[in-house]
Amino acid sequence: MLQKGPAKKVTIFVNEDAQSHATPLYEAILTFLLHKGVAGATATRAMAGFGAHQVMHTTKIEVLTEHLPIRIEFIETPEKVNELLPILYDMVTDGLIEVQDTQVLKAAKKERRAAPKVPHQEKRGKATLMRIYLGESDKWHGEPLYDAIVNRLRMIDVAGATVYRGVMGYGAKGHTHKQSFWHLSRDLPVMISVIDEPEKVARASDAIEEMIGDGLIVLSDVDMIRLVHNQPAVEAADAGGNAR
Repeated sequence: MLQKGPAKKVTIFVNEDAQSHATPLYEAILTFLLHKGVAGATATRAMAGFGAHQVMHTTKIEVLTEHLPIRIEFIETPEKVNELLPILYDMVTDGLIEVQDTQVLKAAKKERRAAPKVPHQEKRGKATLMRIYLGESDKWHGEPLYDAIVNRLRMIDVAGATVYRGVMGYGAKGHTHKQSFWHLSRDLPVMISVIDEPEKVARASDAIEEMIGDGLIVLSDVDMIRLVHNQPAVEAADAGGNAR
């Protein structure tokens, strides 16, 4: 862990699409720093920027997001930084490395208490799997239909629901919807998956059927195995105290 006193701050700027042996360069740099025992490092993705090539890159236009800058920053002792710089210099073939003298005023590390292992409970039984297929652009009273359906399922007290966004598909009308680098579809397929007790899913199906104008609802009988992890005794006591 870093100690209070003189240190050096290293900032590295690379392009997000820069590669190092088929791995994103920023990931390779972070992995290298981790293996070398650096106290900590952070990589942040910029929203916009330009570099020596004088080309503006921004998240606002899809074709200009390819070369967005990544900023990697870490603070270490001067000795450690001098040890790492030669290898970092060789890794960054297109980018910028900046080193500044700095001062560590406080370096604190909170000790983590290992949570006691608590056995989980296993619940088995018959259940119904409901899958709802619709379009991403479908609306319900002005809001996305998939949002409205998830909110309705929550009100019905369904155990859980997951929304999946497709990358390509077509429906009864035969229109293909897909997303690619050059084509951003506004009506990609969406699937909502729900598993719960048959009676509860039946009620949910009736409620959702009224909301869907163009879509598909599929019900399947399944065997459910649900694993529920019990709350550790220490956390349960804390929760009880906070409730009071």
